Amino acid sequence: MESTATRLVGRLRAAGHEAYFAGGCVRDMLLGREAKDFDIATSARPDQIQALFPRTLAVGAAFGVVVVLEDGMEFQVATFRSDGAYHDGRHPDSVEFGTAEGDALRRDFTVNGLFYDPVEKRVIDFVGGESDLRKKILRCIGDPGARFTEDKLRLLRCVRFSASLGFEIDSPTWSALCRKAPEITVVSAERIRDELVKIFAHPSRVAGFDLLDRCGLLKVLLPEIEGLKGCEQPADFHPEGDVFVHTRLMLSLLPAEVSAPLVFSVLLHDAGKPAAFRRDETGRIRFNGHESISAEITTAVFHRLRFSNAETAAAVAMVKNHMSFKDVKNMRVATLKRFLARETIDDELELHRVDCLGSHGLLDNLEFLQQKRTEFSSAPLIPPPLITGRDLIEAGMKPGPAFKKILDTVQALQLEGTLDSKESAIAWVAANAQSVDI
Repeated sequence: MESTATRLVGRLRAAGHEAYFAGGCVRDMLLGREAKDFDIATSARPDQIQALFPRTLAVGAAFGVVVVLEDGMEFQVATFRSDGAYHDGRHPDSVEFGTAEGDALRRDFTVNGLFYDPVEKRVIDFVGGESDLRKKILRCIGDPGARFTEDKLRLLRCVRFSASLGFEIDSPTWSALCRKAPEITVVSAERIRDELVKIFAHPSRVAGFDLLDRCGLLKVLLPEIEGLKGCEQPADFHPEGDVFVHTRLMLSLLPAEVSAPLVFSVLLHDAGKPAAFRRDETGRIRFNGHESISAEITTAVFHRLRFSNAETAAAVAMVKNHMSFKDVKNMRVATLKRFLARETIDDELELHRVDCLGSHGLLDNLEFLQQKRTEFSSAPLIPPPLITGRDLIEAGMKPGPAFKKILDTVQALQLEGTLDSKESAIAWVAANAQSVDI
């Protein structure tokens, strides 16, 4: 990708335009990290960019941004610009094409305001970004309050960059971040969701969680988690502390790569505990039914953040089922196979693992399930059914509510090995259909 991007810069330069790599790719290159995307900033205007390259998409031409398609890859090529006033807290009302220096000064953080000339192999730094990279400092360009006021999404980006880069946020930037945190609500739910997913899906998620908490963004965006603070738990099962401490500890125990439904199920699996908190007659703390309350809260959070239906269903299923792991050793074989056949089972097993390690530390149910997965691996967990409703009709039965119960019972006997053929299933129905409890 870098070689193709360098070729694009060379073509712009050959046509008489100034052109550099810009933004995050320069930062990552200087940090010795692999750059995921190569953005190019240039003095060429959008129409000149489109004239130079045969395949382009004018996705943001009004803001000077053209996507160039080259070698099967996409490159954002943007005209140097300065921004007008921001009235919606996200986008400039107008832009004015200008110089490389002006373009650097409009950007968010000094480490993201660097340019790199891949032809002459030199860094162009108008904002002190190289020094901040060496010192591992995240600093707004210019006045932090003004930068955050212009684009409120920068509040979350500040947390994400600090956590993922391991950089300390400088004092004026931190003060402005804390002061402006309540204003994040003007940003669209989709953009907030995307930033939160990037923060929590990254291996540095605990650092991100702590920064969100300290600056006040967590309380604004996920008050359900803020509400876990001080929710006491029984010490024999939860020696680690309250529900908030337990949730944070679980985050720290996750593997580097996680799905969004998994990490959010960790965050929200006990969100119902404050509402379910009770002490019984012996004084023992109980959270009866908290998993159902937590599932309702998870549904509300996922709808609020505009997650997809599939992601919502996966997270809600994990949260709702997380207490069922305590019963796995007592399950019938058929029930256990259905349990292990759930689409979300891999993430559910991971949720259970960190739930246990983040509390009492016992993994016997997890080990039991892993053993059973191996034991059941020689055949499909849920094989094709031996009979269907059509077979029942052909056997002279009238369709009705009993059909599902009969078919479910036959499937359970199939999963347990009691029935192994269509003939044996039909014979069983003939002998037992009347006694099936509907």
